[in-house]
Amino acid sequence: MKTAAAATLTLLLTACSGGDGADTAKARGERVYKNVCATCHGASPTEVGTVGPAIAGSSEELIEAKLVHNSYPPGYDPKRNTKLMAPMPHLAGAVPDLAAYLQSFPVSKAGS
Repeated sequence: MKTAAAATLTLLLTACSGGDGADTAKARGERVYKNVCATCHGASPTEVGTVGPAIAGSSEELIEAKLVHNSYPPGYDPKRNTKLMAPMPHLAGAVPDLAAYLQSFPVSKAGS
């Protein structure tokens, strides 16, 4: 079942690509952000969203911990220590792409 969900996500992301052949990690991460993260974190990762904080500049380690496990990396001091975000382990493969996109912005002052 998880394999089918991962395959569906891959097909969806591929179908939504720009079509110019430049399907970079940043472009794939932007699609994940817009389709999954923006609902809570806002249209721009540099701004505070309706539910989630600004997440621009987030490290791959932080993204994986929060997105996949709903935890924080060891020693990380969260700005909001909540458990509102549900873990999304089916997106584990998208973590490097999402990191490439989020790290293309200045580091967020709001934290995550």
